[in-house]
Amino acid sequence: MERIMWLVLGGVAFVAALRAGRSRRARLVGRWAIGILFIAFGAAVNAIYLVWQPDYYTDFADPSPFAFVRDTWASLVVPHVELLIALLVVAEAAAGALVLSGGRLTQIGLGALIGFHVGQLAFGGVLWIWAPLMIVTLGLLLRAERRAATTSTRTPSATPAPA
Repeated sequence: MERIMWLVLGGVAFVAALRAGRSRRARLVGRWAIGILFIAFGAAVNAIYLVWQPDYYTDFADPSPFAFVRDTWASLVVPHVELLIALLVVAEAAAGALVLSGGRLTQIGLGALIGFHVGQLAFGGVLWIWAPLMIVTLGLLLRAERRAATTSTRTPSATPAPA
């Protein structure tokens, strides 16, 4: 179920991101798709797996082509899965909330998620397809958010200034 929602919300965010530079509505749709994706289907799903299936994370790094990633995962993450996945849950929820917040906070959240997806590239497998698409999506949304912020600061106020 969650994989389907990742694809649906990721697809919605990608299409919205393609239009976000020209459409306020597309920018908001992309923002909401990413926010929901990371709060509900990132943080919440990882929290559920952590409680009900902590072994789910044991083999996560196996597709990585890098021995140091596989070894570090096995020696650091697996023995401390409760703490480290709990931190992941908090980070995903925080990033999703930042993206939904609007303004500068949205830009910070999008930047954090770009960094998160760059890090996912070390794990190989399907993440070599997913992460680049998300980096493009998040980058387009970040560019649109920055342009919108710049435009709104340059737009004269509709209210006349006091004399």
